[in-house]
Amino acid sequence: MSRIGKNPVSVPINVEVILSSSEISVMGPLGKLQRALHSDIVIERNGDTLLVKTTNNSKQADAMSGTMRALLANMVEGVTKGFEKKLMLVGVGYRAQAAGEILNLTLGFSHPIAHKMPNGVKAETPTQTEILIKGIDKQQVCQVAAEVRAYRKPEPYKGKGVRYADEVIVIKETKKK
Repeated sequence: MSRIGKNPVSVPINVEVILSSSEISVMGPLGKLQRALHSDIVIERNGDTLLVKTTNNSKQADAMSGTMRALLANMVEGVTKGFEKKLMLVGVGYRAQAAGEILNLTLGFSHPIAHKMPNGVKAETPTQTEILIKGIDKQQVCQVAAEVRAYRKPEPYKGKGVRYADEVIVIKETKKK
């Protein structure tokens, strides 16, 4: 069995977990998340912890045990604390403005970009060059951040573009004659 899959997932007091044969639901102070269970995986509840078990000894079941354990841990963390990705805009004239469900971006193109946020994900702009993407589903938050970054990836010569706040861009040296 996977090393990660062997670790139990602790469930806080304010989180409610509903197990069925094919689905798991996690409800907390920030919202509710649901996920379908893989057929090779069974989740057992022991008090305030969840254990992921495999139904057979196949390689796929072993791999899925670690994956499901990580997904469960992210669900529990999402409904209690939530997830957040911070993006930085680097470049002259690059700006962002959040207006409800729309994130308006000016990234040096001839036209502005209006990115619509999916349900459960919110965007905030503390300054014109910072974007905070928040939500309870880690996969959805990171996907939206990747989509926004894909509009103008950081280029390697000046470092201009949309980058994650903790991302390090290695600047290349320009060609010498």
